[in-house]
Amino acid sequence: MLMTPARDPGSHSRHAQLPPRSPERFASPSGVTTPKGQVVHTADGRELVIRSIEPGDITAMQRCFKRLSPQDVRRRFMHAMSELPAPMAQRLCRIDPAMEAAFVLMDETVKPAELRGVGRIFVDEASNTAEFSVLVEREWTRIGLGALLMQQLVDESRRRGLSELWGYVLMENRPMLQLCKELGFVANMLPGEAGTAQISLAL
Repeated sequence: MLMTPARDPGSHSRHAQLPPRSPERFASPSGVTTPKGQVVHTADGRELVIRSIEPGDITAMQRCFKRLSPQDVRRRFMHAMSELPAPMAQRLCRIDPAMEAAFVLMDETVKPAELRGVGRIFVDEASNTAEFSVLVEREWTRIGLGALLMQQLVDESRRRGLSELWGYVLMENRPMLQLCKELGFVANMLPGEAGTAQISLAL
């Protein structure tokens, strides 16, 4: 696995704040909380529920994976995969809350409920930072869900007192790079990895 470079000790004082949430960029939490999670409305009027991931989400995650294009899979997992094996799906859904956090966007308007997006962080205690990943189903992109998940991950990282949030993004994934730029992340090219950038946000 690629390692994050050593962090500049003075970067904490120069941290960037995320821009205000806006209808143009963020999907809108309705303020309504149900037993299943917080209701979210997209700019085009669709309704989802955002909540923490659960062990029971395994089959929904596997169904979501099957709806992804090969390009989407490569952008998220950094290599080609034809299916999401059950052990991997179980690992992604049964997290260690001390070291990880994951949030899913569930479509409760269909039965069974479908997973439309997921964002997660993996905490590195040694560096007091977290690596993030975000995935939104293609038919649900460009309506503010990626920004909503990123905001959720930033808020969670700050709640945990972490100093930095970072991740790897393929250079071909221009929508994600643009989103992260708008949210204040800084991109750095990786030596020997021409097609990959490491993006980071000092918290």
